[in-house]
Amino acid sequence: MRKFLGNYVDGRAGIGLLILRFFVGMGMMAHGWTKIQKPFGWMGPDGPPGWLQALGALGEFGGGLALLLGFLTPLGALGVLCTMIGAWYFVHQGDPWLSPDPKAKTFENAALHGAIAFTLLLTGPGRYSFDALIWGRKNSNLKR
Repeated sequence: MRKFLGNYVDGRAGIGLLILRFFVGMGMMAHGWTKIQKPFGWMGPDGPPGWLQALGALGEFGGGLALLLGFLTPLGALGVLCTMIGAWYFVHQGDPWLSPDPKAKTFENAALHGAIAFTLLLTGPGRYSFDALIWGRKNSNLKR
């Protein structure tokens, strides 16, 4: 597991990862809360198959919880990333990324959450996480 998680970044960078994980995790859990209540039909009959809807609900809520805690962070980040790719494909395909109209349908939110999840997948959870507590603290050359 240590090889999979990489170095546990500490110092200012570790605090930054903690703050990023906390707010993104809380946001993803909030978005996934209503979906996890009705996992196989939250998009209705015109949405993708029920099993994909359930994976999306789990990716948002479960991935958000994993990021929030810093526990199995790469798995949680992968879940969020896949869910955001699914959101783009099934909901926002053809929508612009940004729009000056605040009521316009865009894929900005999915793109930002996906980019953050990908970043956390690459960087790992940081020193201030349950992953670091459970699987050991490694020396990091990225102290800031």
